[in-house]
Formats: sequence, C-alpha cells, structure tokens
Amino acid sequence: MTDEGKKRLSFLDRFLTLWIFIAMAIGVGIGYLFPDVAGILDAFRLDTVSLPIAVGLLVMMYPPLAKVKYEELRRLVTAKESKKVFGTSLFLNWVIGPLLMFGLAWAFLPDLPEFRMGLIMVGLARCIAMVLIWNQLAEGDCEYCAVLVALNSIFQIFMYSLLAYLFITVLSGWIGGAAASAAVNVSVVDIAKSVFIFLGIPFLAGVITRYALVAKKGKEWYDGKFAPAISPLALIGLLFTIVVMFALKGAYIIGQPLDVARVAVPLVTYFLLMFFVSFWISYRLKFSYALSATQSFTAASNNFELAIAVCIGVWGIASLQAFAAVIGPLMEVPVLIGLVNVALWIRKRYYAGEQANGSDAVTGEG
Repeated sequence: MTDEGKKRLSFLDRFLTLWIFIAMAIGVGIGYLFPDVAGILDAFRLDTVSLPIAVGLLVMMYPPLAKVKYEELRRLVTAKESKKVFGTSLFLNWVIGPLLMFGLAWAFLPDLPEFRMGLIMVGLARCIAMVLIWNQLAEGDCEYCAVLVALNSIFQIFMYSLLAYLFITVLSGWIGGAAASAAVNVSVVDIAKSVFIFLGIPFLAGVITRYALVAKKGKEWYDGKFAPAISPLALIGLLFTIVVMFALKGAYIIGQPLDVARVAVPLVTYFLLMFFVSFWISYRLKFSYALSATQSFTAASNNFELAIAVCIGVWGIASLQAFAAVIGPLMEVPVLIGLVNVALWIRKRYYAGEQANGSDAVTGEG
C-alpha cells in the first residue's frame, strides 16, 4: 500500500491486526473466566444459526456489498475473459480446495476421526462472507469478488451435500474402513437457508441501498460520502464476531491447547497452500493484481458459518466435529489478515509496472 493510501486509512483500519488480536484475547478471556457464557450465547439460536454470530456477520458483510457497483456487473459477466476467470475460481474452490483439505485432514489427524471430519466439512464449505473483508483490505476487485461469491454460493447449495457424502462417507470409508466414515444427512434446504442468511440478506440490503440512494443522491455522493461513512461497520462487525466465536470455546482453547494445535496445523497449512497456489495460477494466467488477489482470497477462505451449523446439526454442539469447525475461523482470521499484507507485498514486487503499462483490468495484459 502506498504512503498516500496509508494516510487515508482510518485509525481502526491502520491498526486492524492489533484490534483482531485484542478481540481474540478478549473472547478467550471471557470464555475462560465465564464458562457459562457459551451456554448463554448458544441459547440465542435460531435452528442451527447462532444469532450473535449472525448479527456480527451481517453487520460485517453489509458495507462491502453496499459498495459493489452492481450496474457494472453485467459488463464483468459478459467480458471476453469471464469464462477463464469463473472457470479458474470454480476449479480452485470445488476441486483443489476440498481435495487439499481432505488430504491434510488424513495426513495430520489419522487417529482423530472426529476432528478430521470437522476439518473436511470446513474444506467443503467455500467462503461467502469474510472473503469480502480480506479482498477489500488487499485492494482486490470488489465487483468480481461479489460475482465469485455469488457463483460459489449457487454451487454450494447443490454441491455441499453431495461432496459431504463423497468425502465423509465414501472416501473416508474406503481409506480407513467403516470406523472412519460417517453418514452426513444435510438437506439442500438447510444449506440454502444458511446461504440466504449469511449472503442473501446483506446482498439484498446492499443492492437496495445502492440503487435507492444513487437514484436519490447521485453516484458521487454515494461513493464519496455514504460508502466511506459505513465502512467502519465492516470491521466493527468482524471484531464483534471474533469476540463471540472465541468466547464460545475460550475454556476449551485454554484447557486443551494440544487439541487446538493438532487441528490448527492442517488448517494453517491449508490456508497458506491455497493462497499461494491460487496466486501462482492467477499470475501464470496473466490476471491483474486485483483479480489475482480476489481469486486467492476466495479460494483460501472458507464458509465457517455453514460448516459450524452443519456440524452442530449433525453431531451436536458439544461434538469434537463442531469444535474442529470452530477452530477454522479462529485460525483463518490471523492467517488471512497476515496474507493481506503478503498480497500487498506481492503487488509491489511482481505487479509494480501494471498500472504504468496500462494493463487490462481482467487479464493484466497491456
């Protein structure tokens, strides 16, 4: 990020990494000092959806979705390179991602089937939430990010149940026998409900807000005044969500650090491999920096809301599968915020001449 860009950052943005680690520490402290808080927070639940987490995520996702220039999406979808962009995203998210997490779960947790199942469920749930924040911080392409998130959401509705059966029941049983497999009954309706809550609601709010206010006040006012004014809500929602998630498992995190470490190692390995492999593939395909960053963060992130909800619905809130799923975002948050800085360094190192050469917005070709 340029010095000028840093000067424009708000106080909250400038020290985001610090705020995230403080939020993590506060959450763990609350969960450890007040063990009953997990039960209290879990009481505020609608079916398998935690309302406190849902509120935090909805607040977090609204600003980046309200900033998307929806009137330009048709141009992106019909661009000549759109098939390559969308095809790459689907390949990374629905072939490479699930297979990589499955392999890492078996490699690192061969003796812990419950943790292994939880990790596999996380790997199958492609990101539709926090990627909007990581992409925004890394100065990726917000419009393409919105399209890719929508595309992955559609695939998620129809593919999650099928892939859960394939990886948890069929492939796990083939590798480790009957004791290593389990039946996972997840309906398309349940998945669609989760996608609608965590993506549909803020998406509709963003669309309505943009079209209504642009029509009334104009684009200049909307992009120059309104959008910057609501930006802090995204990070406030993120920090609130982090506190709640860590508070839910604070006592377990402190009481069972070795279990946390066993789950954390394959997760961190997954995030790093997916990020760098995706960036390398995007670079080789001559995508611009903005689009490469968007592809990489979309592929490296996961829809932990869905994975946690499914694990709770199938195995129960006290299950080790649910615990492993909860560890997912606890590792994703610090790792991905670190990768935001890595992405900005990659831009400086490998895309320095992009703007000066008048590169194309999609492919990076001059």
